[in-house]
Amino acid sequence: MVAGLLHDVGHGAYSHTFEKLFDTDHEAVTQEIITSPDTEINTILRRVSPDFPEKVASVINHTYHNKQVVQLISSQIDCDRMDYLLRDSYYSGANYGQFDLNRILRVIRPTENGIVFEYNGMHAVEDYIVSRFQMYMQVYFHPASRGMEVLLQNLLKRAKYLYQTDTDFFERTSPNLIPFLENHANLADYLALDDGVMNTYFQTWMTAEDEILADLASRFVNRKVFKSVTFEESSRKELSHLVDLVKSVGFDPDYYTGIHVNFDLPYDIYRPEKEEPRTEINMIQKDGSVVELSTISPIVKTLTGTIYGDRRFYFPKEMLVDNDLFAVDKKAFMSYISNEHFVYHD
Repeated sequence: MVAGLLHDVGHGAYSHTFEKLFDTDHEAVTQEIITSPDTEINTILRRVSPDFPEKVASVINHTYHNKQVVQLISSQIDCDRMDYLLRDSYYSGANYGQFDLNRILRVIRPTENGIVFEYNGMHAVEDYIVSRFQMYMQVYFHPASRGMEVLLQNLLKRAKYLYQTDTDFFERTSPNLIPFLENHANLADYLALDDGVMNTYFQTWMTAEDEILADLASRFVNRKVFKSVTFEESSRKELSHLVDLVKSVGFDPDYYTGIHVNFDLPYDIYRPEKEEPRTEINMIQKDGSVVELSTISPIVKTLTGTIYGDRRFYFPKEMLVDNDLFAVDKKAFMSYISNEHFVYHD
């Protein structure tokens, strides 16, 4: 229970987007928060036993001796996925992501080789897998949310660039970000920075003298998301023409364009040859035999081993606006994103 409660405690400000730019690792931070004697969490855990923090950490990093416990925390049907699917479905208002959690909990069974699910609960497990697939396709991979991620990446990238020449501005407006800009952040620095603090900084940056930083901050705060086109890997070289068109109207392509690639494998069987093989979902039948889910579920079989997702090129919405400033460029831009290389959905 404690491992389930704490397994994501190391997620920092804006989670994975921040990690990519500042080279942090929430899993490593989670381990440090749990095992460091300097944290309140560690102090509380040591009240159970001196080695309890290390036991909790071992469950999270998959080295704990009990396979069943590890599977409950990290597998293709674990407490993390079941929690975030229902939570994100509720808070996003999406109709996807719903499944019968209580039914799944009622049919889960421990065995020597790991957890299994009773055969009569197969439809609840199927529903969970399909719900997760739909949430990824319709919510997590939604073009708008990914466009905001590109915008955030470019905003923070601009801040990193400006810090080299305007240290004073960031020391005044965003002091908790300094250790990350200087690449020497410790755990205390990490814990002092969250979404709320970052949002305050973005509000301040909206009035910065640097026009690019101010504009990107304003776009992010006011949800003026970048637009996008999908493309195949074979057409990547054609993106240079779109970049040139964006640049021709005065946008710096380093900060006003971006590529976002998202793919997901909804479910897969155990493949030992893989670097990180999946823990397959097994069902126990009435005769006591254990079978892998996709061998008895046509629905799951269609999703097994198949990767879904796309590649997107993001650009400012102004490239699609019909006004005098962008009239010529918009026509050229629209004609280019409507050819065989790209697909644009309004």
